[in-house]
Amino acid sequence: MWSCRSTKVLTTAHSGKYKSYTLSNYKTIPQVATLSEEQKFAIEVVGRVLPFKTNSYVVNELIDWDNVPDDPMFILNFPRKEMLLPHHFDRMADLVRCGASKQEITGLANDIRLELNPHAAGQLDHNRPFLNGERLPGLQHKYKETVLCFPSQGQTCHAYCTFCFRWPQFVGVDDLRFSMRKASQLVDYVKMHPEVTDVIFTGGDPLVMRTKVFASYLKHLIAADIPHLETVRIGTKSLSYWPHRFTSDSDADDLLYLFEEVAASGKHLALMAHFNSPREIETDAVQEAICRIRSTGAQIRTQSPLLRHINDSADSWVDLWKKQVNLGCVPYYMFVVRDTGAQHYFGISLSRAWEIYRESFSRVSGIARTVRGPSMSAFPGKVQVLGVTEVGGEKVFVLQMLQGRNPDWVARPFFAAYDIKASWLDDLQPAFGEKQFFFEKET
Repeated sequence: MWSCRSTKVLTTAHSGKYKSYTLSNYKTIPQVATLSEEQKFAIEVVGRVLPFKTNSYVVNELIDWDNVPDDPMFILNFPRKEMLLPHHFDRMADLVRCGASKQEITGLANDIRLELNPHAAGQLDHNRPFLNGERLPGLQHKYKETVLCFPSQGQTCHAYCTFCFRWPQFVGVDDLRFSMRKASQLVDYVKMHPEVTDVIFTGGDPLVMRTKVFASYLKHLIAADIPHLETVRIGTKSLSYWPHRFTSDSDADDLLYLFEEVAASGKHLALMAHFNSPREIETDAVQEAICRIRSTGAQIRTQSPLLRHINDSADSWVDLWKKQVNLGCVPYYMFVVRDTGAQHYFGISLSRAWEIYRESFSRVSGIARTVRGPSMSAFPGKVQVLGVTEVGGEKVFVLQMLQGRNPDWVARPFFAAYDIKASWLDDLQPAFGEKQFFFEKET
């Protein structure tokens, strides 16, 4: 069962036991000795505000240390000065230099975090549902058919992406976290909402949980035999950052049996895998993991934001999509960097994002053209930039919603005045002298 061609290669490719690195021990990474004192200090400063965590697989298998600090995988994992706005960096740097107390540093870090739009798109206030009059802290219900579940034991990751819009989950501020401890609440909520067809387990990363713990959520949901539940999705970066989760971890086989059980129940199981750089999908370990997952009946769909310094070229996306398709994965989304955290460092203008998407899309075969983008997960919904054109002598963005708070908004084309600097929906103004976009009139 789950046999793949590279099994022997995988055995020799395993780089040792899992080891996690955070601010407390990152200097024990042998390669860190090659960093300058200035680079190490930036890690210390930025890591006080935005979460920092990596692991031995990323360090040894993915990062090209001969190309540091410009290597994309290094940038994806290690904080750098530019990831904070200058005035934020300088304030925190002053405290770190003078040996300020932990309380002072934490206080300033929390002040800065609140200025970084920690819960973009109304996540904290507008998407959290109620059950029997009780607000559920570990669920989000933004779109009619889709519920997101945040298992409390899965609110961390094998490594943290420096661009991650979920960074508030990892900074130790309870008021900013989503967390669910009772699988029964998820089941009861879905039962009471027949419009819900999809449940997404997310985080953090649900697959940092041991299989036994994750199964307590997944099996409870499947055993409930909810007729209108059709699809279970798992949002995960594990394929990129710890593929041994599916191959050689002590409970890897148990996890695959769990996937088989979901598929056998008649529910569609989809792993929503995050690959930001072609390097993440090139190792023997990840290719073995993909093969084993697909053999269970689960499908792997792939997604990533378009990131400056990481994948802001058509060549990168063409390479990424082709590799994914060759391994049996389905390219799904190209996102726009959300307006939170280090957006100023990673963000790209909407006009440039569309140009990269268009060129990339034109250079792959039809089988890879399942990907949708560039898409913004904004407050009203997932807004796709369809293109730039001229209408009645006015240059405009053409947009549509792939998802909407109101399902009637979906797939209705609308226009925004062209703005070469715009990088998010909130930067745009309606075209043709209109005062509001159509969805603003309905909210």
